[in-house]
Formats: sequence, C-alpha cells, structure tokens
Amino acid sequence: MLYEFDGRTPQVADGAYVSDTATVIGDVVIGPHCYIGHGAILRGDYGRIEIGPGTAVEEGVIIHAPPERVCRIGEKVTLGHGAVIHGQRLGDCSVVGMGAVLSILSEIGEWTIVAEGAVVKIGQAIPDGMVAVGNPAAVVREIADRDREMWSWGKQIYIDLAEKYLRVGLHPVAPDGRNG
Repeated sequence: MLYEFDGRTPQVADGAYVSDTATVIGDVVIGPHCYIGHGAILRGDYGRIEIGPGTAVEEGVIIHAPPERVCRIGEKVTLGHGAVIHGQRLGDCSVVGMGAVLSILSEIGEWTIVAEGAVVKIGQAIPDGMVAVGNPAAVVREIADRDREMWSWGKQIYIDLAEKYLRVGLHPVAPDGRNG
C-alpha cells in the first residue's frame, strides 16, 4: 500500500511492481522495473528514499532514511530478504544479503556485496567491487567474475518477476482453495 504522509507522496514509475502487502510511506521514489516484495517497508516519512531502475527489494526488507537525509539506492541493486537499510548510498549493482544491516549513513560501493547477516556500522563505507562479511562488516576480498555473472543473472530474475506480477497479477484464494 502507498501512503501520503505530511505532504509527501510516493512515486512509482511505470513497470515497477509494488506488492499490495508492502508499505510505502511518504517521500519514496521507485524507478522502473523495480520489484518491491511482500511485507517490505519503505519509510520516507522524514527523509527521502530513491530507488534506481531494476532494483529488487525482497520480502521483509525495511528501508528508512534519517531526518532530512536521502537514502539513494542505485540501479539493479539487490536487497535480500529481511535486510535493514538505513544507509545513505548503495551503488549500482550492489548486493545486500539476507538479514544484513546497513546502519545510519553507511555507504556501499558499486558491485559491492554485503554478505548475509553482516552489519555495516554507522557511517562505515565499503568500497566499490568488494565483498564484506561479519559484524562489524569487514572486506574479505574483491568480487570475482563469477560473482558478477551470478548476480547479473539473479538481478534479471527479479526484473522479469516484476514484469510477470504486473502482467499476471495476484488472485485471492478462498480458504477452501477456490478462487475468490
């Protein structure tokens, strides 16, 4: 559901899918071909959230910007299930693993991978093209060609899924299993 708050209204580009069970509040801009999954929460209530084209915000992700700040999420970013995003910049094609936390004002470079469950501390920056793991997150290696290949494939899956959800739609099913 999209909610206007305090004069701030979400903007969703054509070709973006936003689940009816997602909550999108206030100053949130969602680019084309994005996938905003079921149960995701995007709070642009006192800050702004900008999501670039082709980005996947998977189920249960929480995104929030600090007061009067902008959380910029680049093009073709993957935010894994249950991630918490308070960062100020996520570079194009970056990946945030399931359950990872990007704390206030953190920055993630382009083609950077933050592993599942990692915690990027307040104000911490992870450079372009690196893999970071742990709590607190630490860089362990540069990304490899195999990482780019796998994540390019995974990113396209969500772009295609957004298109399919828009084309096919969801249809409620009654408790007895019949379409309702």
